[in-house]
Amino acid sequence: MNIDDDDLPGGYARVHLQCLTTLRGQNSYISSLTLAGKFLYAGSSDGEIRSWDSSTFTSDLSSEQISDNVMAVGKGAVKSLIVLADKLFSAHQDQKIRVWKITSDKPPLNKRCTKLATLPTLNDRALKVLAPKNQVQIRRHKKCTWVHHIDAVSCLAVSTDESLLYSVSWDRTLKVWRTSDFKCLESVANAHEDAINSVLASADGNVYTGSADRRIKMWRKLQGSNNHTPVNLLETHSSGVNALAVNSDGSLLCSGSSDGAIFVWEKEDEGGKMVAVASLHGHSQSILCLSFVSGIVFSGSADKTIRIWVSAGKNYSCMAVLQGHKGPVKCLSAVVNHYGPSNSFSVYSGSLDCSIKVWQISLPPF
Repeated sequence: MNIDDDDLPGGYARVHLQCLTTLRGQNSYISSLTLAGKFLYAGSSDGEIRSWDSSTFTSDLSSEQISDNVMAVGKGAVKSLIVLADKLFSAHQDQKIRVWKITSDKPPLNKRCTKLATLPTLNDRALKVLAPKNQVQIRRHKKCTWVHHIDAVSCLAVSTDESLLYSVSWDRTLKVWRTSDFKCLESVANAHEDAINSVLASADGNVYTGSADRRIKMWRKLQGSNNHTPVNLLETHSSGVNALAVNSDGSLLCSGSSDGAIFVWEKEDEGGKMVAVASLHGHSQSILCLSFVSGIVFSGSADKTIRIWVSAGKNYSCMAVLQGHKGPVKCLSAVVNHYGPSNSFSVYSGSLDCSIKVWQISLPPF
């Protein structure tokens, strides 16, 4: 079913939108965001990782916050962030994954991190470099071990049990790391035919990758296997897939592409086959980020807006458009406000305008 924004539902006028604050102070564009507990973490194109205490984001704040809250500095743009307990994993454009130990949850926030490791670790590299079978040809006269990414690490995801970290890269590989000791367990070469832009792990155990080759692949560890195997191929998009999001039980998947289209996929059977059940149209430029919370889809785009899509069965409608960023919306995170009104959400959006906006959203019953 195709949904255009020419007919916004009657409830559109009753949506309450408020930008609580704008977080500034970054020297370059915001390239990644994640919310862990009450802390918001953001990575930027200059390699800095900053943090804020989200409990301070209230309507009493001034429109801008500027503070010295740099908690870590890596090399290359921070493409993705994952927090597990007291560890922060960051993916960088310099082909590395960095692991940071969060040492404190109290101010000053700029003293909260120390670096634990860079992946692949020195131990992993040393063990692999000794055997020729562990080396792969990357250019005509150059080889490296299979544990290395050889282009920007574009996205990270973590398994539901938090034992595995997944990384994807513009080098077309999918890698699997053990979170306990940072060992690389698996590397799938040529997982796609072009750069991989997104990866996520679903509650049902499936792993999804989205690529510039216009395809989405579903991966799974089959019984008796130690490696991930592609079990489904989703090929409806007509341009590169930039972003993926999944609902809480893994029954619905959202994907966004460079032509501004968003598809919603639903499990068709117990075997995990996914079929496209809706396409959402309204953005005028590339979809750069997605979030799927309580059946509601939040989409950020190069057209500088965020759209909120709600469903009644398989019918999706755009309920609101958030405007205010002066550059493409590169990343976003949305969460339910458990202590606010029903259908109330907080949305955090990072942009190429070097700012983060904090939004309060209240939707009418639907």
